[in-house]
Amino acid sequence: MAGAQMGIRLFIAVGFLMLGLGLPSLGGVQAVEKRVAEKRVVQKSKAKPSTNRSKSAKAKTVKKQTLTKSKRRASGSTAPVSNPGVLAVQSGSALVVEQAGGDAIYQKNAAQVVPIASITKLMTAMVVLDGSPALQVPVTITDDDVDYLRGSRSRLHVGSVLSRESALLLALMSSENRAANALARHYPGGMPAFIAAMNIKAQALGMRDTHFEDPTGLTSNNVSTANDLAKMVVAAHKYPLIREFSTTPEATVEVGGREMDYRNTNPLVRNASWDVGLSKTGYISEAGKCLVMQARVADKPVVIVLLDSSGKLTRVGDANRIKRWMEHTHASNKSSIHAAAGPQGVRVPG
Repeated sequence: MAGAQMGIRLFIAVGFLMLGLGLPSLGGVQAVEKRVAEKRVVQKSKAKPSTNRSKSAKAKTVKKQTLTKSKRRASGSTAPVSNPGVLAVQSGSALVVEQAGGDAIYQKNAAQVVPIASITKLMTAMVVLDGSPALQVPVTITDDDVDYLRGSRSRLHVGSVLSRESALLLALMSSENRAANALARHYPGGMPAFIAAMNIKAQALGMRDTHFEDPTGLTSNNVSTANDLAKMVVAAHKYPLIREFSTTPEATVEVGGREMDYRNTNPLVRNASWDVGLSKTGYISEAGKCLVMQARVADKPVVIVLLDSSGKLTRVGDANRIKRWMEHTHASNKSSIHAAAGPQGVRVPG
């Protein structure tokens, strides 16, 4: 501080000498020092508001960024919305193909042989109906229908009696394992004949990489590929009762004189934005979450196969992603056609 004052005094003295005024008195020097000091204080006070404004602007920016992150967390998204023109399917195997056949619209590991869990029950239903059984005949749940392999639970207790039709409905709509097993047991020739019929039909449908060992899908030895399962879905869609039962959102079934409520395992059949014509879900640990559907998407009937999905909602999320992608592609193609058309729909040369 003393050094700064000495420098100011020297500067003032030199100034007076250069102006030919001689050396100033001590009082004059002190007066000049006072004015210089006051000027510095004024300049400093004028500079402060800009600093405050800078801090305020920075605080607003941080607040805005924090609010943006909070909104993303609230919506369940931590990343920007993906491009609807790009399809990213999370399931291990996937296939989308037009129901009438032709090249795949989308495929991922479609030839890989994997366990298929309760997707099996579509084949079970076809074999049951191929035998033209009396659907109102009662079927009894026995200890043979209990799952001792995985310990899966069932609301159909041993001794429960229901019609063959109700058992078929529960097997397709709610993936009821005991109902499916009971249907196979009541097949002419019993369980061995039923399993043989499943494999014979698979071969007849051209499902070369498919093998069945039980009617429920609880065993991981029931295997297939996305390519083969698309063929099975197309075949199963020809059965009116399979179409109806597999897409029934919920139903009340009489079991042993008691009414019981059941729901479909595929939430998309209750979604108004979907037009689902056939559906079946499946799960065991070796197969992951599985889903097959016939649905009308982007103005065309398609078959969707999703296998080995991890997470509770991945298979449904994949189905929705496929739907959005197909609709986006369809809309883009229509726009391109309209853009290329001349007046009154005449195609522009080029």
